[in-house]
Amino acid sequence: MVVANEMDKKIFGTLFFSIFAAVTGVGIVVPLLPVYAHSLGASGLYIGLIFGSFSLSRTIFLPYFGRLSDKNGRKHLIVTGLAGYTLISFAFIFSGNIETLVAIRFIQGIASSMMMPVIQAYVGDITPKGREGFTMGLFNMSLFLGLSLGPLMGGGIKDSLGLEASFICMGVLSLIGFFLSFFLLPPVSQEGVLDRNRPPIKWSRIITDRAVIGLFIFRVSYTACIGIIWGFLPVLADIELRLSSSTIGLLVMMGVFISGIIHMPMGYLADRINRKMMIVAGGLLVTAAMTGFARADTIRDMIGASILFGLGGGISMPAHMAIAVFKGGESESMGSLMGLMTMAHSLGMLAGSTLAGLMMDLFQLRDAFWFGSMIGFVGTVLFFTLSRKTTSGQTG
Repeated sequence: MVVANEMDKKIFGTLFFSIFAAVTGVGIVVPLLPVYAHSLGASGLYIGLIFGSFSLSRTIFLPYFGRLSDKNGRKHLIVTGLAGYTLISFAFIFSGNIETLVAIRFIQGIASSMMMPVIQAYVGDITPKGREGFTMGLFNMSLFLGLSLGPLMGGGIKDSLGLEASFICMGVLSLIGFFLSFFLLPPVSQEGVLDRNRPPIKWSRIITDRAVIGLFIFRVSYTACIGIIWGFLPVLADIELRLSSSTIGLLVMMGVFISGIIHMPMGYLADRINRKMMIVAGGLLVTAAMTGFARADTIRDMIGASILFGLGGGISMPAHMAIAVFKGGESESMGSLMGLMTMAHSLGMLAGSTLAGLMMDLFQLRDAFWFGSMIGFVGTVLFFTLSRKTTSGQTG
């Protein structure tokens, strides 16, 4: 692992396995929610709201918690967020209507906003200069592998034990992450973020940086496509192809898994070649993948599109996070910047799932994927335009 000393290795490993456990738990349930909601009579818009409510609450609270971690430290927010994930996981068992699902997902988004950007900021704190791509690529494997393993497990658990067992597994895995962080992370007083000689720079300077704006827009467009896939690929596969829950979970898992396993080599590459061009190349592959989903007539077509989407994310995101870590370290506002990037993630999920739901209700289900293709292309072009004359802490 690319870390500076033994304590950093312990921190990195704790954060890696804590987030892997929590995200695997979420991945178990997320692909099942659209089909479950559809069985309760939810329209496309309501399916979008189930995903969008999570993103909405994250969008509201992410900047606050990211900034708070820059000022007061990381551990207490991480532990609180994981504890919240655990409790909310079991609350799903008692949900019996669409409105309750939307409300639970909203609260789950608040817990996530305490955890996700702060963990990424903590990793950024211990990342050596010049190794941003490899370190963040290695760490992000925990996210992508967790999200790929989760759907595969979730489909099998639901088919054999029922939906309630899936919710219980999510809660148990979140609890494991909580215990790992609570007992193995050092006290807040030992965190390097509190050793700064000056306060974090003002928000106005962060949000007017062209490189940051470009990263933000690309992240929105990429995660909008993820929101469409998670929200509507299960419905498309269920209604038109009559696939089992296990097969649907495999489809959702495939793209995320491929992205996860190439994150580390692509991160290594991002420390040696032009990071911006890697992001553009990945964005174009994501655009092509969304077009593939829109045109898919067989399970083979869907598998091909899933593979293409995984390659696009795996190429672009290590380079994206490498630039973000560089900018965060440069400004001594790692938590604020990671909060902003995670906010972009949430906005993308919110816009993608909600607007695609409207497209499904007003036109056809497949139009949601055409919409995603357009978003992916526009986001990639805007990133390239905004980032051409900015620095990213690299040669090339």
